[in-house]
Amino acid sequence: MQKEAKARIKINELLQNAGWRFFDDENGKANIVLENNAKITKQAIDEFGNDFEKTKKGFIDFLLLDDKGFPLVVLEAKSEDKDPLDGKEQARRYAQSQNARFIILSNGNLHYFWDLERGNPAIITTFPTYESLKHLETFKPSFSILSEEKVESDYIVQTQNPTYQKDPRWIDETQRADFIKEQDLKFLRPYQLAAVHALQNSAKKGNDRYLFEMATGTGKTLVSAGVIKLFLKTGNAKRILFLVDRLELEDQAYKNFKKILHNDFNSVIYKENRDDWRKAEIVVSTVQSLSFDNKYKKLFSPTDFDLIISDEAHRSIGGNSRAVFEYFVGYKLGLTATPKDYLKNIDPQKISEKDPRAWERRQLLDTYTTFGCPSGEPTFRYSLLDGVKDGYLVNPVVADARTEITTELLSEKGYALMVENEEGIEEEQTFFQKDFERKFFSEKTNQIFCKTFLENALKDPISDEIGKSIVFCVNQKHASKVTQILNQFADQLWPGKYNSDFAVQVTSNIKDAQQFTINFANNNLNGQTKWLAGYKSSKTRVCVTVGMMTTGYDCQDILNLCLMRPIFSPTDFIQIKGRGTRKYTFKYKDADSEEIIAEKETFKLFDFFANCEYFEEKYNYDQVLQLPIKTGTRTEGGEGVDIDEVSIFNPDPLKTFSEKAVGLAGMKVDWKLFEKFEQTVKNDPIVKQKYEQGDIQGVEEYVKGEIFEKPEDYFNLEKLRKAVKADRRITLREFIEKIFGGIKKFKTKDELLEEEFEKFVAIYKPDNKYALLIKNYLKAYITDPEIRDIVETKEYSRFATNPKVTMKDFRDLNGWREVVPEYVKDYVSLNTFM
Repeated sequence: MQKEAKARIKINELLQNAGWRFFDDENGKANIVLENNAKITKQAIDEFGNDFEKTKKGFIDFLLLDDKGFPLVVLEAKSEDKDPLDGKEQARRYAQSQNARFIILSNGNLHYFWDLERGNPAIITTFPTYESLKHLETFKPSFSILSEEKVESDYIVQTQNPTYQKDPRWIDETQRADFIKEQDLKFLRPYQLAAVHALQNSAKKGNDRYLFEMATGTGKTLVSAGVIKLFLKTGNAKRILFLVDRLELEDQAYKNFKKILHNDFNSVIYKENRDDWRKAEIVVSTVQSLSFDNKYKKLFSPTDFDLIISDEAHRSIGGNSRAVFEYFVGYKLGLTATPKDYLKNIDPQKISEKDPRAWERRQLLDTYTTFGCPSGEPTFRYSLLDGVKDGYLVNPVVADARTEITTELLSEKGYALMVENEEGIEEEQTFFQKDFERKFFSEKTNQIFCKTFLENALKDPISDEIGKSIVFCVNQKHASKVTQILNQFADQLWPGKYNSDFAVQVTSNIKDAQQFTINFANNNLNGQTKWLAGYKSSKTRVCVTVGMMTTGYDCQDILNLCLMRPIFSPTDFIQIKGRGTRKYTFKYKDADSEEIIAEKETFKLFDFFANCEYFEEKYNYDQVLQLPIKTGTRTEGGEGVDIDEVSIFNPDPLKTFSEKAVGLAGMKVDWKLFEKFEQTVKNDPIVKQKYEQGDIQGVEEYVKGEIFEKPEDYFNLEKLRKAVKADRRITLREFIEKIFGGIKKFKTKDELLEEEFEKFVAIYKPDNKYALLIKNYLKAYITDPEIRDIVETKEYSRFATNPKVTMKDFRDLNGWREVVPEYVKDYVSLNTFM
C-alpha cells in the first residue's frame, strides 16, 4: 500500500506540473476524471492533500479530457514495484472503449507514452501537456506515405520557385546556369538525393530513427531541408526541432531554412521567439540553451515535436545533451561527419580510460545505437573520399612539422629540463604534449611555428599572397602570442601591405569576434587586399582561433589550416580538417576586363603536433618539413632550445597565500555578499552584452578574469557558495543564470540526483524491475567516494558492510553494475555534488 501511495503521489504531481486539473480553477474546468467518472474535488485535495489513498476507489485509471469534455488520454497507474507495461493491454481496451487515442502508463518512477496510431509505448520523463496533445491529435503518421513520396532533384526547388520550369531562362539552356545562380535554386546533388531515398527505404521497414554520416562540406543542411519538407508535406510531422551545438550553427541553420523553405514553412530560432514558437513548423535551438537546468522540461512537452534532427549528432547528443534528445517522442534523425570507424586503429583494450579516445569511442558507438544503427552501418554514408572522387570536395596536402621540443613533448619520455622551484632549488620537470602552452611556454617554438607556416603556406592563385588561413591554438593567451608573432613577421616580409592586420585573433574574449568570422568569409575583414586592386579577397589573411571556427564555419576559399596545438578528439580533428575541403573558384577581372579563373585543387594542413598519428598509428604525410633548430644547451646536454628561452608557469606562492588570508576575512561577509556580486555583474555592460548574445562561456571567462579576486571584494566561488548556504558546489554558470533570471533558485543536491536518474532512464530505458535498484545505486555512486572505490577496485566484499548498497542489491543489478559507473564517468560532474 505504501508503494501504491508513493506512486500515485508522484503521478498526481506530474499531472499537475503538466497543467492538468483535478478540480475547477481560474484556468478552466477540471479535466482529470477517475475511473467510473469519480471526479476528484477540491474538497478532497484540501482534506487529503496529494495522498488519495484515503479517498474511495478509482485511483488506478485516470481519464484526461479535452476542452469539450471528451476523453483524450487514458492513464494507467501501477504501484512502484509493478511494471507500468503490465497494464498495457488493459489500458488499450479502456482507451478503445472511450475512443481515446493516447495512453500514459506509469508507476511513479517509469512512465510510457503510447500513441495508438503510431507504434509502441515510448519512455517519457514528464507528462505531455494538453496543448501538445491537441497538436499531436491532428498528426497522422504513416510509414507508407513517407516512403512513397516522390522526391527528385528539384524537391527543394519546387518550394523555392514552383513554376521555375516555365521561366524562359530555364527553357533556354544557354541562360539556365545564370538563372539557377540568380535565383539561388537548390537542386539536390545525386548523393543528397540518395540520402533522402535511404531514409524513405528505412521508414518503409518501420524504422523511426535514422543516421546520416556525411563528410563536412557535403551539404547536410540542404539534405535536412529535404527531409524536413518530406515529413511536413506527407503529414508525418507538424512541427520539427532542429538541434545544434553552437550559436553560429543555430543562426546559420535558421537562415538557410528560412531562405529555401519560407514559401511553404515558417522557421524560428527558439530563444528569439519564446512566446510564439508554436506558430512555426521549424524550430531551431542550441542544445546547450535547453539542457542547462533541464530547461527543456519546463519549456516543452515530450510531444511538442514530431521530428527531432540532431546536427553534428556526436556532439549534440553527447553528455547530458542526450537526455534532451531522448526527452521528445517522435522520429529522430542524426547528422554526423565523424565516422564510427575513425578510431579503427585504436585498440580499446590498450587505451586507458583517461585517454580521450576512450570517451570518444563510446560516444561514437552511442551515436550509432541512439539512431537505430547498432550494427555500425548508418542509414546513409558519404565520405570525404566519396566527395573527392565525385568532384565535390578536395583532399588536403598534410605537412608534418615538428621542432625538437615538440618532438620530445610527443615522445613517451616527454621533454625534461631542470627548472627552479619556488624555494629556489633546481629540480627536473618533465612536460608532455598536453602541457604545451598550459604549463610550458617556449617563445622560440612559437616563432618557428609561425616562420615555417609562412614559408610553406599555399599562396592565393590570383594575388600570390598568403592564401586565406585559419590557425588553431591551445588557448586564448597562446592565440594572442601567435597573432602578434605573425603580424611582426608580416610587417618584416611585406612592408606597407598590412597594418598589424595580417593576422587577427578570433576568440570569445575578443569583442565582435563572431562578426570577424563572417567578414572573413565575405572577404572584407579589415577591408580588401592591397596586393591586387579590385580583387575581392580579405586584407586579413589569417584568423587565429581556439575553437570558434571548428564546426559549421563555411569559408570556401580557405587554403591553409594550421594546427599549433595537440588535438585529442577525432570529432574536432575531422571538423577542423573539414574547414578546407570545400571547392572554390577564384575569379578576377583585370584592367582589360579579361576574367582570370583558378580552381582550388587542394589545401594544406600543417600538423605541428603529430595529430594525424595520434588517431592513426602510422600516417604517411604528404610533406615532411625540415624546421630550423637553434642549438644550445640543456641541463642534461644535447641540442635544443636555450634554457632562458623556456619559461615554466607555476602558481605564485604569494598569490596563493593572499587568497587564503582573504578567505578568512571573507568569512565576515554574510549572505549579502551574493547580492553585492549580483549588482556588480548586472552593472557590467560587457557581461550583459555577452549574456544577451548567448555567449555564456564568454561571460564565465570574463567574470573569472575581470571580477573574481579583485581587491575591492575578492569575490570567488567558494565565498559565494557559503553566502547562499548551498549543500553542494554551485557552478559559476548557475550563479550567472540566477542573476539574469535564467533560473529561479539553486537546486539542492537531492533534486539534482533525481534529475540524473530521470536522464539515465531517458537514455538507457531500463526495465522496471531494475528501476529502483538503479536509482539507489546511481545516487550512491555519485555521492559516496567509498562506493566508487569499491567498484573501481572490484573489492565487492566491502558491500557487506556498506549501508547504502548491499551485496544483494549489487548482485541484483546484473549488467547495470557496469552501465551506471560508465554513465557517471561520461555524463555526470561529480564536482557538483561535493
